[in-house]
Amino acid sequence: MSYREFTWSKAKQDFGLQTIEGDRFFPVLPEVQPSSLLQEILKRNIPWAIAVGNEKARSEAIINPILLEVKQILEKKISVFSGEEFNVDTAAGLNGTCDFLVSQSPEQIAVEAPVLVVVEAKKEDLKRGMGQCLAEMVAAQRFNQANQQVIYTIYGSVSTGTAWRFLKLEDSIVTVDLTDYPVPPVEQILSILVWIASNKSEKETD
Repeated sequence: MSYREFTWSKAKQDFGLQTIEGDRFFPVLPEVQPSSLLQEILKRNIPWAIAVGNEKARSEAIINPILLEVKQILEKKISVFSGEEFNVDTAAGLNGTCDFLVSQSPEQIAVEAPVLVVVEAKKEDLKRGMGQCLAEMVAAQRFNQANQQVIYTIYGSVSTGTAWRFLKLEDSIVTVDLTDYPVPPVEQILSILVWIASNKSEKETD
């Protein structure tokens, strides 16, 4: 078994997760302006990726440039992995390839903790990718714990490139933001991703 075999219901059942569905769970964020390079890349790539219509095209042409822009904005203090093997717990089915992983470590040769974000690319139907994304978030949570990184919140996104849906995992509670954020414009997605990657997401204490 691997990440791709998880449906939403199976991921919830296997990992004992509870779900909260609601509105935006991000704070009000300052708008992050894209570089002229990213603007040009998206202007050129989005029509092509939509016309080709497959997940690989959308990943390479839209999602990857956006994530690399976040890395550049944060002065390369994070790492972005594309198509990376992320084998955390084979017995639990937490193994296989993740479309994208974002770690707060600058190490780019191998994935190092803490992993903060997983992004799953889908051709059209965001709902179909949510089970896989959730399983990858659980894997990131366990990976961080195994590497003694106390990261309370793991974020995930299922994206077609031109639409992004976000989830967050805290302990055994998964919250789904039912808003689908469009690209273009890219400013809002950049704001969210920069905010996530800039924060350690540690649990608040009294």
